[in-house]
Amino acid sequence: MSTSRQLKSGSSKVWSEPRKPTSWVKKYRRFNVSFLITAFVPLLSAGLFNIAIDPYGVFNSPKLVGLNQLKPKKDNNDRVYKATDIIKLKPVTVLLGSSRAKQGLDPKYSALANSQTAYNIGLNGVNIYEELRYLQHAIANQPNLKLVIVGADFFSFNSHLANPPVFSESRLEKQHITLQDAVKFGFSIDALSASVETVTASNKTPNQKSSDYLGFSPYSDVNKAENEWRFKVGINDYFQNHDNYDLSNQYLDDFKKIVDLCQQNNIKLKIFISPSHATQWEAIRATGHWQTFEEWKRQLVKIAPVWDFSGYNSVTTEPIGYDIENYTDNSHYTSKVGTWVLNRLLSYQTEQVPKDFGVLITPNNIEAHLAKIRVNRDLWARKYPDEVQLVQDIKQEYDANPLSGLNKQ
Repeated sequence: MSTSRQLKSGSSKVWSEPRKPTSWVKKYRRFNVSFLITAFVPLLSAGLFNIAIDPYGVFNSPKLVGLNQLKPKKDNNDRVYKATDIIKLKPVTVLLGSSRAKQGLDPKYSALANSQTAYNIGLNGVNIYEELRYLQHAIANQPNLKLVIVGADFFSFNSHLANPPVFSESRLEKQHITLQDAVKFGFSIDALSASVETVTASNKTPNQKSSDYLGFSPYSDVNKAENEWRFKVGINDYFQNHDNYDLSNQYLDDFKKIVDLCQQNNIKLKIFISPSHATQWEAIRATGHWQTFEEWKRQLVKIAPVWDFSGYNSVTTEPIGYDIENYTDNSHYTSKVGTWVLNRLLSYQTEQVPKDFGVLITPNNIEAHLAKIRVNRDLWARKYPDEVQLVQDIKQEYDANPLSGLNKQ
């Protein structure tokens, strides 16, 4: 063999042998493994803790008294947990609307007792587009949806009321929680903080039960001494959010889509205008949008018949005071009033409903109905001038300083 061939063969043999890791490479690998373990184990532990405590009610984890039966952060994330509840429960009856429906309409209402699961999809500060999307989500998870009850609210049709940051298209019309929501509500620092708050609240008051079931969240622990203050705050909040009002044609079209969707799927539909307190209607008047309020009703009945519980009747004109029973504030009615609404809508125990509470309005009677409300308003204003003045005083304070809120007196 020639010398050149020997060199070539030796060279090939040397380069083909695997190299052994040097000590610094081994240390680098050990560091990476240690780092990953150090970072991953606490993250996994926090995630499992958050899922077990389930502070937002999105994982349907068991509720244990003294540990996680109270969820202080859940209410502000109703768009999340209600989407997951619908996936799990697949209700055949849904109650749509704003926080008014959320606090006032009980899905365990006796007239629905013989049917399958009913669920309250009332959402805080909701616009009508969101209601449409959650109805579509309910149908996607329950094709045999039978009954839809919609609480229509004037403010939900304000073009300036955009979708809130917590609303997400991606979680709707799904049959499972999205990866994005699972990470956000299971493995984030905010979720860990909410879990700690959940455990603290539940341990502090173990005998207090959650106010939420089947999406229904009645106002609990009412302090009667603060009744008037809550009315003042609610009226001021309306001015802050809806002093600038523009009736949205797009939202009216979304409302029509709700009606059409129910017709296409053979779903029984009942629509009503919420029975807020008379001072709520005075707040609308104070913003200069009373005629818009009336026009909104005209547009609704062009699309479908609507039960109107608003205006100035024996329920909505209950005087503000320590013993008020129908309302927790100017906007939200109690479950007692909600039962009257459902009785009227479903023709059930109607003898228990005040006779002047609820009028079915159509294009044929809308003008006469609006005229009667105007007359009733004048009668109420003469009888309760202090409540009229209360709204006017709050409006003057708001106009002087629109960014200010009302502090507890």
